[in-house]
Amino acid sequence: MSGQEREEYREESDLLGTRKVPREAYWGVQTLRAVENFGVSLIPIGNYTKFIVALAMVKKACAMANRDLGLLRKKYARAIIQACDEIIEGKFHDQFVVDVLQGGAGTSTNMNANEVIASRANEILGHPRNSMSPISANDHVNMSQSTNDVYPTAIKIATIFNLNELSDVLGELIVALDDKAEEFKDILKLGRTEMQDAVPITLGQEFAAWSAALKRDLLRIGLAREVLETHNIGATAIGTSLNADPHYIRLAEKHLREVTGLDGLVTAENLIDDTQNSDEFVHASGLLRVMASNLSKICHDLIILSSGPIGGFHEIILPAVQPGSSIMPGKVNPVIPEMMIQCASSVIGHDNVITLAATGGQLELNAFEPLMAYNFFQALKLLRNSIPILTEKCIKGIKPNPEGLDVVHRSVGLVTALNPYIGYKEATKIAKEALATKRSVREIVLEKGLLDEKTLDEILSPERMTQPHELEIPHDEQDDDED
Repeated sequence: MSGQEREEYREESDLLGTRKVPREAYWGVQTLRAVENFGVSLIPIGNYTKFIVALAMVKKACAMANRDLGLLRKKYARAIIQACDEIIEGKFHDQFVVDVLQGGAGTSTNMNANEVIASRANEILGHPRNSMSPISANDHVNMSQSTNDVYPTAIKIATIFNLNELSDVLGELIVALDDKAEEFKDILKLGRTEMQDAVPITLGQEFAAWSAALKRDLLRIGLAREVLETHNIGATAIGTSLNADPHYIRLAEKHLREVTGLDGLVTAENLIDDTQNSDEFVHASGLLRVMASNLSKICHDLIILSSGPIGGFHEIILPAVQPGSSIMPGKVNPVIPEMMIQCASSVIGHDNVITLAATGGQLELNAFEPLMAYNFFQALKLLRNSIPILTEKCIKGIKPNPEGLDVVHRSVGLVTALNPYIGYKEATKIAKEALATKRSVREIVLEKGLLDEKTLDEILSPERMTQPHELEIPHDEQDDDED
């Protein structure tokens, strides 16, 4: 090795031999091999900030447990813990360079973390930057651990952090919908079923219904978090806890709660089960899928209700955020709901991939957890980024269009309210005549003398048609019980 090479590189060794590692890199030889092998998505794990923080938190908790047991020298433990704290604070994330999609069930990710932490810990102790001596990435940073317990636990913790943020932005969307529900509570409009005229509803009731669906999703986020709070730290390779002290599991769980601030974290009852099976990820992802389907349905409704302005429903006016066409002057498209639908569709697709990855587990381990992590993080990112845009650039600025809403007063759907009073058969005749003659239901009923004007006005009042009320139906003079 020339003098210049000695200045630019250091040598590190592993099972396959010795390699030159850039001297300034905190990562080591195993990370180098992973970078060479897995240039697939071209997304380094360092892009997922919360995941890197979660990895460092796991490593810190494990170091604290090993220190408490006297298995890790206090001097080494202090250096490892300090290195982890610096990563948790946001430093060195650019050193997490392996591709998020990788073979080996996440081993490359675990070793990338081990090597960065070891190199920084050695620096803290006053030694040259390296991941092997005196603090070893494998023997000290990875003590009592395996990729197979560290990696899925870090994914779960990072996902919980993301779910907390998702709860916040979803809550803001719900508030915006509730505000609109209150603002529009007295605006009557035509309801529709199967895209055909139905009975009246208020615009506020439509917004309130959307809010109600998302409130259930807010509860589902809590359930997803609860599902992911079970971890397998201490399982080591396949769940038998080989090379982990019996007291280590209890201590690691205690410190993991302290470090993460997640009091609900609990060690799985069956570590072998929790190491080989990935149904928790499928369950949590499925709950995100439900949210995505609700968001997509709401946005499809917004597109329909705002369609026009001449040839569509045009009952509501969405905020104009950009010109809609390169050729048609004056056209404005519902681009924000369209964006949300595309994000929601992607989340549903990510859930399908997570499900397939979970089914691919073989015997004591699922090697496809990197695929689950990638798709989970992508889905969470899409929801976290898109929902605030929908809230701020669309929902908050929606306005009613009186001309489009006025169609309710010309709809034959009003005749449904008369069923209890004139019977379904007679109401059908009224509806048929109204459609044929283009006259109103009210006009025809009065002409035929079926109801007086006062009674008809009460029956067809918006409040009566859109809220539960007692029916006052005239009965035949003959008693039903009479022989």
